[in-house]
Amino acid sequence: MRKLTWLAALLVIPNAWSADRALDARAAQEAAKLLPFYEKMHSAPELSHHEKETSARVAEELRAAGYDVTDHVGKYADPHLTGYGVVAVLRNGSGPTVLVRADMDALPVEEQTNASYASHVRAVDDSGTEVPVMHACGHDIHTTVLIGTARLLASSKSKWKGTLMLVVQPAEEKGDGARAMLADGLYTRFPKPDFAIALHDFSDLETGTVGFISGYMLAGATSVDVTIRGRGGHGAYPQFAKDPIVMASEFVMAIQTIVSRENVPTDPAVVTVGSIHGGTKYNIIPDEVKLQLTIRTYKPEVRQRILDALSRIANGIAQAGGIPPDRMPVVKVNETEKTTPIYNDPKLTGRVAASLQKALGHDKVLPLEPMMGSEDFGAYGLDGMQIPSVLFRLGAIDSQRIADSKATHTPLPALHSSLFLPAPEPTLRTGMIAMTSVVMDLMR
Repeated sequence: MRKLTWLAALLVIPNAWSADRALDARAAQEAAKLLPFYEKMHSAPELSHHEKETSARVAEELRAAGYDVTDHVGKYADPHLTGYGVVAVLRNGSGPTVLVRADMDALPVEEQTNASYASHVRAVDDSGTEVPVMHACGHDIHTTVLIGTARLLASSKSKWKGTLMLVVQPAEEKGDGARAMLADGLYTRFPKPDFAIALHDFSDLETGTVGFISGYMLAGATSVDVTIRGRGGHGAYPQFAKDPIVMASEFVMAIQTIVSRENVPTDPAVVTVGSIHGGTKYNIIPDEVKLQLTIRTYKPEVRQRILDALSRIANGIAQAGGIPPDRMPVVKVNETEKTTPIYNDPKLTGRVAASLQKALGHDKVLPLEPMMGSEDFGAYGLDGMQIPSVLFRLGAIDSQRIADSKATHTPLPALHSSLFLPAPEPTLRTGMIAMTSVVMDLMR
């Protein structure tokens, strides 16, 4: 019996090895072919809600790969906005439906990388302000990996069965792109998936590696607008005014206790004031002060507890300051800029991790810790996490840069930094191998 098992292993292992090496070679070829596409996308970024040219290029590439492509998918709450989402479907017999998602919007950041293909683009944002534009979060990597994966899977239809749905999403950075695509009938006009998969490059993971987390991976983000209202007056006579700047200062300090004294320590939460504006001149007490906050939580009940605390603290400070009932603070959730948490289904995560280890090697697949950043990919799982979903990390920085960073104790540029620049070829190649392997294993 022992001899038969050993002989069977001899017969099986070379076939598996050769199949993996064949995928490696094909991914390397596609990465080389797609480098010009990546560099073009990097040098010509488009802001959220304005991805017109990027969307057209992506749709053209996916049609050329043999997919049934629908563009201009997306319905925003603001009727003046155009949806530039792209959905590409490839049916290949009976089997599961797998959604693979990438995002394509850029950020209002001025690039400082000095790359030969660096962005020098300036554009007008939703508010009418001219801003610099840069792919500072790697969405150009994500989209290029998806196109390469589309090509690899289309040319390997004998190795998988089912329906592949590729989603190239706009406006991830605004937090409303995924919801816009769902609102435009993503799961009624197109097949509803059995699984949803995505990747995101990472600024301190080495190229050739990927990272995974089972369970909560990224927090849900809620943007909150707070207006502290008082009664304006002359700075020389504060006794005749109700100073909203003083009350806003008290509010900023008081809400620090929400996480430290009201929240269960084992339920991660963040409350950050990102913007505070009030007043126009040295000697004028203004009528109001406006603040913008971000809340990060995993659990919905923690989110609600924080929102309730914000209102309670703001009203308490106003009452202590003698503000009349008709001038109480206004605490309002921005319903446009919010995301759900990303929860990697544990069972599906186990399957994905096994696929990645088989394709890349156990030493290249790293368990990671949850983070409080946010992403809108979680929306594709629907309320109650109905659709098992997994997002994994993709290493984007070459080993020498990581070694130099450790040697000099200089932090690597983070995502959203003007200096963030992935190493394109190895990042694209690894991303294609990883995503193609995951999809094939789910659809065998």
